[in-house]
Amino acid sequence: MKLFAIFGDPVAHSRSPLMHNSVFKNLNYKACYTRVHLQDGSKLRETFFALKLSGANITVPHKEAAYTACDEVRGFAKKVGVVNTIVNENGKLIGYNTDADGFMFAIKEFGAMKNILVLGAGGTAKALCTKFIDAGIKVTVLNRTALRLAYFKELGCSCFTWDDFIIGNYDLVVNTTSAGLKEEILPCPLELAEKILAKTSFAADAIYGKETPFLKLSKSKEITCKDGADMLLGQGVLANELFINYELKTEDIKKFMSKSFEL
Repeated sequence: MKLFAIFGDPVAHSRSPLMHNSVFKNLNYKACYTRVHLQDGSKLRETFFALKLSGANITVPHKEAAYTACDEVRGFAKKVGVVNTIVNENGKLIGYNTDADGFMFAIKEFGAMKNILVLGAGGTAKALCTKFIDAGIKVTVLNRTALRLAYFKELGCSCFTWDDFIIGNYDLVVNTTSAGLKEEILPCPLELAEKILAKTSFAADAIYGKETPFLKLSKSKEITCKDGADMLLGQGVLANELFINYELKTEDIKKFMSKSFEL
């Protein structure tokens, strides 16, 4: 019996156990998936091995800490320095990033995107912005302070803080911050959020399972928006394939993960 988990702080809200266990149960795969509340990201590696895990997903705020915990990082994760999926490969931790592809899957229904504004400058923002730039999309990043903007400037994004922001027109605005996850707060001051939403066609929040203040405000402006559920599903399918080394069919994984959202 293989054991998998999700690490985060907070983590009680995570739907990942429901999603992955739905796949394992319905496809008779001998594995179980649980939650691990981890406050100190530097303890990720030792906790992983202490629990004898075969793999894990990483959520806020530990995605960058997960990168340093790995023995080897592959694919897109290596490019962005952000890991959300870890696999135990013969005692070595191998890191991947499935967030960005999961998000691209989620926003496909919005149509072609030419100009995106990203709120926040953490691990999720790094993954998404890099994927957007790779796709030829113009990206603007807005963060409370300039502290974490160097990566995004090097990437080719237009970068601003709340104090020097010059608002443009956007196809999509994405909240990648944790604002609204625990407390009922917006990712930026209300006056600024209202001006931004007046200049966008679509809005998305990486948070799922609740209507965040950002999504409530977007809906009040009659903007088409969505939470992070589709992103969660997209990255979950990719992570599950890595966990089980592609032993199950992608269509079957997606089918039973999707069913878990009905619970």
